[in-house]
Amino acid sequence: MANRILISLQEDLEEPSWLVNVEPFVSKALKELNYDGQEISILFCNDAYMQELNKNYRNIDAPTDVLSFENDEEYEDEEGKWFCAGDIAISIETLPVNAEYFNEDKNSELKRLLVHGLLHLNGMDHGEEHIEAGVAPQCEMLVIQEKALENLKDEKII
Repeated sequence: MANRILISLQEDLEEPSWLVNVEPFVSKALKELNYDGQEISILFCNDAYMQELNKNYRNIDAPTDVLSFENDEEYEDEEGKWFCAGDIAISIETLPVNAEYFNEDKNSELKRLLVHGLLHLNGMDHGEEHIEAGVAPQCEMLVIQEKALENLKDEKII
């Protein structure tokens, strides 16, 4: 079975040329992570929208790079049984800021945000641990994330 990946862009934002490359990458990432039969929605938005989401759902009045909202429901249609993993929101304004902070290109950073969101949708969490330059991750989620990104290093979105 395959996965369903729905990509959207916040209204009034100019569509980035790379947006068409997101779905093929996410398909490969889902396969790499052994997730099958999932329905996932990914919204690209600006910092103001992300700040509103973060404030409403996490009581943090600041923008962030990626948010994941687990759905955890199933449904069946003519194609089979689907797991509605949930929604991922990514700020396209924070993307280049993160890339600079992590000394990465925007392509690598976007892949990290997408894989990170996918893992959260599937029940994984990293607590207070975050990726730090020169420090090997310890928690299971971040170890899996970094291994998947290594295996997907040749994939290009941006």
